[in-house]
Amino acid sequence: MSDQHVPIRAGVIGLGSMGLGMALSLARAGIETWGCDLNPAACKALKGEGGHIAASPAEIGSKVDVLFCVVVNMQQAEAVLAGAGGAVGAMAPGSVVIQCATCAPDAVKALAAEIAASDVLFIDGPISGGSAKAHAGQITVMASGPPAAFERARPAFDAVAARVFNLGTEIGAGSQVKLVNQLLAGVHIAAAAEAMAYGISGGCDPKALFEVITASAGNSFMFENRVPHILEDDFAPRSAVDIFVKDLGLVHNSALARKFPLPLAAQALTMFTQASAMGLGREDDAAVVKIFPGVDLPRKGN
Repeated sequence: MSDQHVPIRAGVIGLGSMGLGMALSLARAGIETWGCDLNPAACKALKGEGGHIAASPAEIGSKVDVLFCVVVNMQQAEAVLAGAGGAVGAMAPGSVVIQCATCAPDAVKALAAEIAASDVLFIDGPISGGSAKAHAGQITVMASGPPAAFERARPAFDAVAARVFNLGTEIGAGSQVKLVNQLLAGVHIAAAAEAMAYGISGGCDPKALFEVITASAGNSFMFENRVPHILEDDFAPRSAVDIFVKDLGLVHNSALARKFPLPLAAQALTMFTQASAMGLGREDDAAVVKIFPGVDLPRKGN
């Protein structure tokens, strides 16, 4: 019998820019929603929309049927899910964990194997779309896992995502597709920054340059999305430079393990690493434009 009409309780561990938006989307869909995070402001925002706050991963695990893990990396995912006091140990058999962090496929496989011993279903479900789409319930999920897990999680997916790509039953497939996405995203951001720096250094008006390129064949989603941050001198982090140091590092290491060359990804990784070394790691990833010397970037009020 299908579970799609059975009410569920859903939760999100990690109420950052993506996780908070997902939790709010769950609550707005009428789903009993629980959140867990160390940030009091994020917890207050979720409570303001009728959500509930758990004091620990174990508490949220005991409260929900479907749990999104929206943390930064595998170390955090392992700790909040399978570590001492983790969520999985408190979850009922047949509940579903959806691991959303960008991680190496082999690491996700190992985590899924560890969780399987608890009779909790696991979906390898990295996400994309950014904060705005998360708040609108319009993210993209690149997911793999058992059919029963997808069926149980369907109401939660319907609340948070515009598209859920079912990439099969093999854990790791979702994470590998996400690494391809991050390769392209990182290269495109680096290319957009290089193009703007090159144009400005050659005397182009930055705003005019943006208008021309977005109406021309050289445009990309990342150019159109990130260059306004440069034009507005607004480097508050929606996605930080250090995120791409991490993600392109995962891409690079996975390719290196099978001796597969990635020359463009390697150069983009070098650019983001240079930006981080310059103290820009916590700024918006568009701040990679600041690695180019002697470029008169737009300033607020100009």
